[in-house]
Amino acid sequence: MPLSTLCQRCGLCCDGSLFSSLPLRYSEVEAMQRLSLPVVNRPDGTPGLEQRCAALKGQCCTVYAERPEQCRRYRCFLLTALAEGEVSPEEAQVVVDEAHARIRAVEALLPSERADSPRAVLQRARKEDLPENGGPLPPQTQEVWAQAESYLDRHFRGRHRRM
Repeated sequence: MPLSTLCQRCGLCCDGSLFSSLPLRYSEVEAMQRLSLPVVNRPDGTPGLEQRCAALKGQCCTVYAERPEQCRRYRCFLLTALAEGEVSPEEAQVVVDEAHARIRAVEALLPSERADSPRAVLQRARKEDLPENGGPLPPQTQEVWAQAESYLDRHFRGRHRRM
């Protein structure tokens, strides 16, 4: 399995599961706007793309050839492990499938989506857990959510924590 195949079967770095936004260089803003991607101001004032990325369809990037530098450079732990032969393609796919299953388990326990809910499940959990949104979430939901986040930290994020 080529490395890009794993990415196309995963999509977690673009769907908002790993990160809430992607930093852009100021020189990339115009190109992203030309591609009809909404550019936002990140908490630190720099431009970025909100995640779930508007260019993601299923698990495929529709602007892959013109994706930002940060997207080109990013390698999750799992992709690095696959590239270095530490895991087989089959093992890597099992990890991706398990990550998606854990995220679906969180989604099944969350309250119904509201109009202002984030599109990404784990971002929605973070928002629902806040007191101003009716939180904290029930203990079972918090546990399933914590396990999903821990799994993503271990297999995908590593030193790249939620942004």
